[in-house]
Amino acid sequence: MKLPLTLAAGLLLAAFARADEGMWLYSAPPREQIKKKYGFDVTDAWLEHLMKSSVRFNSGGSGSIVSADGLVITNHHVGADDLQKLGDEKNNYMRDGFHAKNLAGEKKCVDLELNVLQSIEDITTRVNSALPPGAKGDEAVRARRKITAEIEKESLDKTGLRSDVVTLWQGGAYHLYRFKKYTDVRLVFAPEQQAAFFGGDPDNFEFPRFNLDVCLFRVYENNQPAKIQHFLKWSKAGTKEGELTFVSGHPGSTNRQFTMAELKFLRDVQYPYVVPRLKRLEVALKNWSDRSEENARRAKEDLFGIQNSRKVYDGRVNGLYSPTIMAPKAAQEKSFKQAAGDRADGTEVRAAYDRIAEAVGVQMKIYKQYRQLEGGHALASDSFGFARNLLRAGDERPKPNGERLKEFGDARKESFELALFSDKPVYTDLEILTLTEALTIMVETAGFNDPLTQKILGDKSPRERAAELVNSTKVRDVAFRKKLYDGGAAAVAAAKDPMIELARLIDAPARTLRKEWEAADETKKQAHSTIEKARFAIEGPTRAPDATFTLRLSYGPVLGYEEDGQKLAAYTDYAGLYARNTEHKNKEPFDLPQRWFDKKSAINLKTPFNFVSTADIIGGNSGSPVVNTAGEFVGIIFDGNLASLVLDFAYEDRVARALSVDCRGIIEAMKQVYGVDALVNELLNGKRQ
Repeated sequence: MKLPLTLAAGLLLAAFARADEGMWLYSAPPREQIKKKYGFDVTDAWLEHLMKSSVRFNSGGSGSIVSADGLVITNHHVGADDLQKLGDEKNNYMRDGFHAKNLAGEKKCVDLELNVLQSIEDITTRVNSALPPGAKGDEAVRARRKITAEIEKESLDKTGLRSDVVTLWQGGAYHLYRFKKYTDVRLVFAPEQQAAFFGGDPDNFEFPRFNLDVCLFRVYENNQPAKIQHFLKWSKAGTKEGELTFVSGHPGSTNRQFTMAELKFLRDVQYPYVVPRLKRLEVALKNWSDRSEENARRAKEDLFGIQNSRKVYDGRVNGLYSPTIMAPKAAQEKSFKQAAGDRADGTEVRAAYDRIAEAVGVQMKIYKQYRQLEGGHALASDSFGFARNLLRAGDERPKPNGERLKEFGDARKESFELALFSDKPVYTDLEILTLTEALTIMVETAGFNDPLTQKILGDKSPRERAAELVNSTKVRDVAFRKKLYDGGAAAVAAAKDPMIELARLIDAPARTLRKEWEAADETKKQAHSTIEKARFAIEGPTRAPDATFTLRLSYGPVLGYEEDGQKLAAYTDYAGLYARNTEHKNKEPFDLPQRWFDKKSAINLKTPFNFVSTADIIGGNSGSPVVNTAGEFVGIIFDGNLASLVLDFAYEDRVARALSVDCRGIIEAMKQVYGVDALVNELLNGKRQ
């Protein structure tokens, strides 16, 4: 029997569209849906408390405040960037862990910024009204950039809070997010990476898992631990299977509202470029790391990040190659166009899809050049990043606020300067390695005879050019960067720094590519706005917007699942950790630090360690608190399983799972293995003793 198209699309989507789908805005949670299914009332007070207890890490990731004295918990792999920056040849905090025995021993992070959301304001009408009637392309980009900068600066001046204009529903709405910002953040505790990432790359995105993926920081104000009103109380009971839980975090990005043209761009253009690049960088860093223990320490965090990204993209590629993802997406789009065709704006909606396809066509043609030059892939290194920011700061800062590139807006100045003047360690040998690989990929992408490529190489091989640039530039010196930044364009030009001059060489073509890219993006935003208005009229407010690295609420029960015919329990425990270690004869990456053997007899091996739930998460949710209906901290998100990698495109809860470290497992390890009793007491009591 042939089904009506709308019904057929619905049945196809039912394979992965479930009732608990959604990374929901705090300003629009699915209260009725949760109440109907789980009998729980999401109140304003409950939401506000959870919102103001949740933390965004500017290094990428989430966390939560868990004591009145500013204690913040996140994942070890979120804190790894700071562990790496704080470490040196004598202090390998990634390998050996860290524990501050008192406040004086807490180590200040060099450039970490934490954000806590305070309010959300819908500014869609104001943003769209600022565009001249009929404005397209670059004219619309400039108008939208101007009003965005104006709103952000106005809000910052009025409230003193970090203020970000956020694009939602691919351009269907614009909201103003205001954050309390902490820049005095200090490291308190971290286990060894081998305990945090037990099983390494082979077990990454797998379950069962046995990871103590946690790291503790403290936020300070006026050189004292911050006094916090909203923080999460630690659950002593934890969860049980079937119990409803919530995840409050900052998912980075999803593409669920992409049109088929946009999804095909990912499948056919973007991912075929990104994946081989990641794999090449992974091999280079792994080989370099294997040459010495110090090399391994220096590259540890970068290598982990690339390996993780490579596995994520492999999963996404498989999703886009899968008919179970793409066929329902195509059917849904066709069905929606048909439904919209019966409305007065049907012609406009169909035209919007065509405009998106045309804009995608423009971006397909320039994508590789755009990523190489404006995206910085051709010269990927910290040195080049510093050089480009100095060059562009000199050019952009004299302009009116609304006419600058967005990263140089007044509202972003403090965060920009925090990163620019970071005194993080930058290693010459590692810089030469990464720049060599970047230049080599550039040659392969653009072609050896490309005129700009030849100018960049300067009659040298990629390695020779990388060594020349890295060894001759002064941009890694913080005092030098401050001098040029304060002196403006004239000082930058007078310095004649080779890395800055290379940034100058590619700046004009890079800006041209950015202009073309942003004009195409603007076309897509306006078209998506048309589509979303029609969708809202037809379907109502049934969907959360795609992720934007802003605070979202997800939910779902703790629930095991079946994989390859095997039933997997929702929880693992410490007995399982030691069994897996024994199974692999304590060989890397299934080895354990010695203290875990020394303290084994003190551990209750039945203590829950990791668990899974159906919560809707994606990259960026790492470190997100998991809470129960009482708003108590019951765990912390640290990963998803392999099946969850398709959540970038479509939600699924049959086998896709979010992985968390259990609150009971955290306390057991901190108390019995690490003996950090003062921290345990602070977590359990909500304040320092």
